[in-house]
Amino acid sequence: MNDYKLNGYPDELDEETLLTVSQIFKALGDPTRIRILHLLSEREFSVNEIAESLKLQQSTVSHQLRTLKNLRLVKSRREGTSIYYSHDDEHVMNILEQTIDHARH
Repeated sequence: MNDYKLNGYPDELDEETLLTVSQIFKALGDPTRIRILHLLSEREFSVNEIAESLKLQQSTVSHQLRTLKNLRLVKSRREGTSIYYSHDDEHVMNILEQTIDHARH
C-alpha cells in the first residue's frame, strides 16, 4: 500500500512514523528479542516458559518483553500468578518470518 502524490513520488514520512519504524527495526536488531518473537510466533508462553525454552535468565526475558510490549509487538494476559505473552503485530511477525526465510535461503 503506497501513498503517492500526484507527481508520482511517495509522500514524505512524518517524524512520528519515522521514529516508530526506527524503533521497531532497532527492536528486531537484537538477537534475544528475535528469538523471543520467533518463539511467540508458535503460541503464547509464560515468562518462565520463554526463559526455559531459550535458556535465558528470567530477568533477561522480562526486560526484553517489556521493550517489546512498549512497542506493541507483544501483548500479555494474566492467569492466576502467571503472565502469558503472545505476539501483537501480525505485520511485524510477517517481516520477521520473511527475513528468517531470506537468511536461510
